[in-house]
Amino acid sequence: MTGHALASQRRCAERIVEAWPGFQRARGDRLDQHVIGGRVTERVTENILERLFVDVLNWPTSAVKYQIDNADMLLTSLGIKYAVIEAKRPGAFDHNSRAVAEALDQGWGYAQRQQVRCVVVSDGTLLDARDVTGGGLLPRLRVHLSTPEPPESLWWLSMHGIYRPAPPLAQPWPVDEIGEKTPHDECALVHPRYRLPSRCFAYVGHADRPATWKLPYLHEDGSVDLARLPKAIGAVLRGYRGARVSLPEEAVPEVLVRLALAASRVGHMPYQTVDTAGCYVALEDALSQLDRLNEIVNAT
Repeated sequence: MTGHALASQRRCAERIVEAWPGFQRARGDRLDQHVIGGRVTERVTENILERLFVDVLNWPTSAVKYQIDNADMLLTSLGIKYAVIEAKRPGAFDHNSRAVAEALDQGWGYAQRQQVRCVVVSDGTLLDARDVTGGGLLPRLRVHLSTPEPPESLWWLSMHGIYRPAPPLAQPWPVDEIGEKTPHDECALVHPRYRLPSRCFAYVGHADRPATWKLPYLHEDGSVDLARLPKAIGAVLRGYRGARVSLPEEAVPEVLVRLALAASRVGHMPYQTVDTAGCYVALEDALSQLDRLNEIVNAT
């Protein structure tokens, strides 16, 4: 890069370091307000991202646009569009690499229609940025907004970095068993008791707060933990009307679907075998009541 670009990058890095603690507090406040307020909404993520762009990366508030040609957010300067941002509700990317891929695909469609060269997707914790090039998307930036260490690589989304070609990422996205990109990386937190990352739990209140992770059911390598899975199912179903496990009621259907998908992977669901434990029978009954059983059957 030129001397001017290097100086801009240095100043941006200094600002990121200086502003990061305040951004972390503001992000936590937004998530806490959401927990008190009730239902998950994408607006919480949009508020977090606006604070990131304005407070940390020094974009003017006027540069952050909302709801233009169906895009959730846009980064603009002097009328030129530099990035399409697809915001998802907090926690939408937890355990769900497919959700990241679908969000990228959605943002890519908006970017193509508006002739924008960068797509950013985030659920308020994971931020994944790609460059639109040729017939696809090339990795530009990947950070966890929950990290206590200021990610200086955010320079590549700053006003003076976003229009420059980014170097290849130092580490590629890890790939899971179905060949999709996964949102975790080598810096992921682990639960202090179970020593497992958040993707191994059926419920994650906040990806950056291990105390909110409940119901471990997978091994670290993603395989089903046959000892813990039935315990997790039983805890949810016994506590659905009681107090064995404390979950937001609106989260219960997704948790049961997640546990059932794991059970179906090892052939334990009643529609797969008649010789199965009672917890799996109860799980199938609950999913039938919630009208979610077909999702499991169709995914098998």
